[in-house]
Amino acid sequence: MEHCTDMLIVGAGFSGLTMAIEARKRGIRDIAILEKAGDIGGTWRENTYPGVACDIPSHLYSMATHLNPDWSRAYAEGPEIQAYLQKVSRDEGLYDLCHFNQQLKSAHWDGTRWQVATEDGQRWSARFLISAIGALHVPSIPDLPGTDSFPGPKFHSAEWDHDTEFEGKRIAVLGTGASAVQFVPEIAKTAAHVIIFQRTAPYVLPRPDGPIAPWVRRLYRLIPILPRLRRKLIYIVFEYRHRVFRGEERMVNFAMKMWRRGLEKAISGPEERKRLTPDYRIGCKRILSSNDWYPALARKNVSVIPYGATSIKGNQVIASDGSHAQADILIWGTGFRVTDVIERLDITGIDGLTLRDAWANGMQANLGTAIAGFPNFFILLGPHTGLGHNSVVLMIEAQVRHIGRVLDQMKRDGIQAITADAAKQTAFTQEMQDRHSDSVWQAGGCTSWYQDAKGRNTTLWPGTVSEYEKRMARSGLEQYTPAPSQGGDR
Repeated sequence: MEHCTDMLIVGAGFSGLTMAIEARKRGIRDIAILEKAGDIGGTWRENTYPGVACDIPSHLYSMATHLNPDWSRAYAEGPEIQAYLQKVSRDEGLYDLCHFNQQLKSAHWDGTRWQVATEDGQRWSARFLISAIGALHVPSIPDLPGTDSFPGPKFHSAEWDHDTEFEGKRIAVLGTGASAVQFVPEIAKTAAHVIIFQRTAPYVLPRPDGPIAPWVRRLYRLIPILPRLRRKLIYIVFEYRHRVFRGEERMVNFAMKMWRRGLEKAISGPEERKRLTPDYRIGCKRILSSNDWYPALARKNVSVIPYGATSIKGNQVIASDGSHAQADILIWGTGFRVTDVIERLDITGIDGLTLRDAWANGMQANLGTAIAGFPNFFILLGPHTGLGHNSVVLMIEAQVRHIGRVLDQMKRDGIQAITADAAKQTAFTQEMQDRHSDSVWQAGGCTSWYQDAKGRNTTLWPGTVSEYEKRMARSGLEQYTPAPSQGGDR
């Protein structure tokens, strides 16, 4: 049986839900959402490790159309964000659009529509196809020799084993990224020993976190303009942080002072401080935020080996300098596969062009949103739409407003199918590489998940959110060309 719809959205996280809301506002009623799991939420459904939280303030990390006056903390924890997305979905009737436990297998353009198959054999036909699969859900696990010989529980932070007991156990943590910075302080409370294998030290800055008083929340409910003003104020403050990444000396010095103060307050020994000092410019890798990380590293039952793990032999984890440690439990805190997630999908556009072939020389999409040769196909949080300084929800909102406006223009002009203008896509991609070439992300002395296998930054937007919002607001059908009809199956 084949299901037909006007718009098929793949993924029910922030991106997919925001797109569905925008499409409905534009008058598109025939919408379906394919979701590989059994509920909405994306990143916040997948990541359930102890201490999981957002590093963007709650009032900014939420939809502008659905502000939440009831956030309990300045920086919300994972379960509260998931509950927020569930409430939005219930209030908007988005659950009625969702088809759960449906993982995309393939999609091909037949000349007039997208023909889509799921892993369990369902078939869909859609005029518009939206990729909203996100990036932070496919674990990146190094292929270390001997991993299979480890006798105890082993898992990635995004696949947390809640049946594993940590009390009194020796726990090896591989990696010091955003997830590890959050879960290590939690498991260290009861573990006998936590041994962290640190390939590179992160910059971890304190943040103004804490509960939001009940009377403040009541005020937000009574006066709806107040949470909107709070969101705007946080947005302005976080936009200002972009100056750190631009290398403005005063802002860099301020950020370094904050980092150094947090480190020295918790860690007293000069050797320990040296071990935890990054050897690259601040901002080259993701700047992390936590009030608990350095105090956790000061605990007597927490040790840092300043080298990455290279192999495992039984219950021994061996580092690149030859040092080793015994462990009962192994946890990968090694982040996610970002730069190759979408290209591994089986998506075929005009004249048999596969997404894998289109991106053989690296990810590219005009304005980070549409790809030449793939008609009526849009990507949310595609190439060059990630951020190092502000909320990606703002980028999603800018993208869906752009897509909605383009769909309106297509309807007005009687155009059935469009594809990104190839010349404009090439120019945009070159602009991004030029702007990144001397940026801290490329010239800051590190390698990071922002970069692809060839060392190019294909992930981040180099400017401010305000710049991207204005650019997307000015962009319309002129960024596209009509797609040729190929006859198709229908």
